[in-house]
Amino acid sequence: MGKFAITTIMMGFLLLFLCAGVTEAVYMKYKDPKQPLNVRIRDLMNRMSLEEKIGQMTQIERHLAAPNIMKKYFIGSVLSLGGSEPAPKATAADWVKMVNEIQKGSLSTRLGIPMIYGIDAVHGHNNVYKATIFPHNVGLGVIRTKVAACAKHFVGDGGTVKGIDENNTVISANELLSIHMPAYVDSIIKGVSTVMISYSSWNGMKMHANRDLITGFLKGKLKFRGFVISDWNGIDKITDPPHANYSYSIQAGVLAGIDMIMGPENVTEFLDDLAFQVRNNIIPMSRIDDAVKRILRVKFVMGLFENPLADLSLANQLGSQEHRELAREAVRKSLVLLKNGKVISQPLIPLPKKVAKILVAGSHADNLGYQCGGWTRSWQGIGGNDLTTGTTILTAVKNTVHPSTQVVYRDNPDVNFVTSNHFSYAIVVVGETPYAETFGDGANLTIPEPGLSTITNVCRVVKCVVVVISGRPVVVEPYLANIDALVAAWLPGSEGQGVADILFGDYGFTGKLARTWFKSVDQLPMNVGDPHYDPLFPFGFGLTTEPVKS
Repeated sequence: MGKFAITTIMMGFLLLFLCAGVTEAVYMKYKDPKQPLNVRIRDLMNRMSLEEKIGQMTQIERHLAAPNIMKKYFIGSVLSLGGSEPAPKATAADWVKMVNEIQKGSLSTRLGIPMIYGIDAVHGHNNVYKATIFPHNVGLGVIRTKVAACAKHFVGDGGTVKGIDENNTVISANELLSIHMPAYVDSIIKGVSTVMISYSSWNGMKMHANRDLITGFLKGKLKFRGFVISDWNGIDKITDPPHANYSYSIQAGVLAGIDMIMGPENVTEFLDDLAFQVRNNIIPMSRIDDAVKRILRVKFVMGLFENPLADLSLANQLGSQEHRELAREAVRKSLVLLKNGKVISQPLIPLPKKVAKILVAGSHADNLGYQCGGWTRSWQGIGGNDLTTGTTILTAVKNTVHPSTQVVYRDNPDVNFVTSNHFSYAIVVVGETPYAETFGDGANLTIPEPGLSTITNVCRVVKCVVVVISGRPVVVEPYLANIDALVAAWLPGSEGQGVADILFGDYGFTGKLARTWFKSVDQLPMNVGDPHYDPLFPFGFGLTTEPVKS
């Protein structure tokens, strides 16, 4: 064999060897969906720098999340605060395009780790214009394919002193576990992906710094395998005033077991400080690895590595009739009938559809914003009919009654108007104006004026059903004698037709009170089992009606 032939053969072997080496180098197990989950997580984590890991532990607000920021700092998650949107009245397609642009920034990083987008969809996709707004539901979770649900706020924020938001819950460990923990146990069993920590404290200790409950109980005893996320600037509030000692807050929160920090306004301050504490062994690398492992687990299980971009073809489903019909059904099933007739033998509901003339009155009768409440297009909610599309209760009544029935609407009619018009009956819709969180704290829990005046002016003159729009029980006992029928509609959302469905007997009332309805605020707090339990309407109360046969 000649020199040329030998050289050619050797070059061939060398080329094959180099090609095999390149193939081996290019193959990354974490990108292979056929690999076991733990293998993918381990492979990816072994490739990550400290900066890349800490970036995964960071969730920033949408307005900060330019693609270059996502790439530079390896940001793990983005969220929208209430009212934060790509543009005023942005369409679903606008949202999809925005999220995908942010995601492309994440995918352009060295390892191409996709970000996860957080939406505070407490009653529908409530940040998005024209979305279907469902009735508010306390403790409602959505766990389905490719949706990472969040259970919040861990734990005990429903038991704070006087019910004040972000306050202190003063109870024993046994009471905390028996009253406030079961919902979290149930959500973990059902596969919830994330748990958000409460701003509140338990017996004086901030929940964001409570290692025993977050790491010891949630992650240890309950075997929660998803990731734990702070509330917005939650670690800042570990100190008083907030952000007074940010290094300490980072240390306390991360060591307590929080895996992802929501909302550092100064991203570099958080990233630099956390990196410093890790490099100086203040926070062990094992704690960072635990956090990142949990975050990556959720992303892999969601399928984000295989399908990181939002599907624009689904944008036209936002606010679809199918969704609105489902929300309408939820409205019907959530309403609670508290009174029906001044005497049992003469119920007012179901209301007759065919009469000469009826009055619809009240500040909330023709107001979608009031129906939807807080966390609708903005953090605190807004009044009026321009925040989304839907059906007000007034429109629903007009849609439902017989064509020959005259429907007259007045926001706050005086007694003379009501008396002179000889109405067959009246529907009075009043309640609270929108609020969220601490802005809802109050000492009187009364229906704001002119709601009470409307009840008095109308119900003293004509048979009336009062529909209360509120996020909680409110004071109604002083006015109850004049009211023929009383309905707790809570915050029904965009589909007011569900209220008319049940008032006029197309469907029957089935709802029951999910909490005790007090007589006066000086009775609060009041719970089932209290020695002096004397409510206006007890927990679980709710009258029923049968549908009217057509």
